[in-house]
Amino acid sequence: MKKIMLEIGKTIVSFDVIEEHFLCDLLKCKGACCVEGESGAPLTKEEAVLIEQIYPDFEEYITEEGKQVVAQKGTSVIDSDGDLVTPLMSNEACAFVYTDDQGIIKCGIEKAFLEGKVDFRKPVSCHLFPIRITEYKRFDALNYQEIDICKPGRQCGIGQKLPLYQFLKEPLIRKYGKAWYEQLSFAAEQRPWEERVR
Repeated sequence: MKKIMLEIGKTIVSFDVIEEHFLCDLLKCKGACCVEGESGAPLTKEEAVLIEQIYPDFEEYITEEGKQVVAQKGTSVIDSDGDLVTPLMSNEACAFVYTDDQGIIKCGIEKAFLEGKVDFRKPVSCHLFPIRITEYKRFDALNYQEIDICKPGRQCGIGQKLPLYQFLKEPLIRKYGKAWYEQLSFAAEQRPWEERVR
């Protein structure tokens, strides 16, 4: 079957978002997505401003090196592609991470959120991973980014029979709203394209 894209509102959704299965297996990947990559997590301008404002509320949860990086570079930087991203430490990990007692790399912003100290959970690009969003003038393109470090997540998702779009229900609603997600779910369940795309 030929893969297609779904148009929902002002978004174009990759077929893989519906077809692939996924469930993060942190005990195996150890939060590698917070370390791997050539630049930090993509940020919107609004997120960059907000993170700068709430930094004093989550600073206690990040590493000493992370604090030094923020002191030198700020809470957001422009990468080599001209994109607004989170700053990185020397080991290429995001400056906002910490390591828990199981050796899992986690987000200091999210820890502060879960403890009720901030209202912002984490950048939406992190919350949606492994879905990546490319913003164009007229629409957003949502694609599944399949990378080696997430192999445990793919295996776990297949084992639990959990589609990627269902695993990421909360961040997708956060980004596009409940009505949009219901349209995506309806399309996934009905699969109207299967009769015409071969």
